[in-house]
Amino acid sequence: MTTVGLIGSGNIGGTVARLAVAAGHQVVLSNSRGPETLQDLVAELGPLARAGTPAEAAQAGDLVVVTVPLHAYRQVPVKELAGKTVIDTNNYYPERDGHIAELDDESTTTSELLQAHLPESRVVKGFNNIFFTHLLALARPAGAADRSALSIAGDDPAAKAAVTAFFDSIGYDTVDAGPLAEGWRFQRDTAAYAGLYAADPANFFESGPTRVDAATLRAALAAARRYADS
Repeated sequence: MTTVGLIGSGNIGGTVARLAVAAGHQVVLSNSRGPETLQDLVAELGPLARAGTPAEAAQAGDLVVVTVPLHAYRQVPVKELAGKTVIDTNNYYPERDGHIAELDDESTTTSELLQAHLPESRVVKGFNNIFFTHLLALARPAGAADRSALSIAGDDPAAKAAVTAFFDSIGYDTVDAGPLAEGWRFQRDTAAYAGLYAADPANFFESGPTRVDAATLRAALAAARRYADS
């Protein structure tokens, strides 16, 4: 049994928690407003779930999912995440996060920013390119003919192996897009972004889900273009 810490327990964090608990993992939820605001979700998830502060979730997790708005990434606890595998779900929305020069000029990626903030952690990009309702709906047991795949990027092979095993446990195959620097291939508005998992890609917020197998995801990652080249 893995303990999954969640720093951020909104749409993506809550969905990952539901999938993790269904797979038999323990979860420690946190948000910016305090553990008392998460009691309804804890009650829904049952005895495998509890709430804490971000630092407590970071310290408790064998694997920690950071799913906070990008503008808040510097508030993610550093000391408690040292030596840990961290899944970064972030996307860059300038209208929400403000403009970040090195993201605007594409000299770095969101996950590389988090890795720089967490120098002793092993950051793996994941969960950022699928709408939360589709993430919940498309999970399938290992070996299922209609199983979907999710992409990851990261610099540490052991961390990527741990995330791949976790994805498998919650219902997904994994496609490795390469190092963190290649995480742009499944960032916002690329071919491998959320519309890929939607029956109506242009309206993925309201559309039902559609299966994306590993071959389809690999093709989308290969077709990705930098914003400057689009």
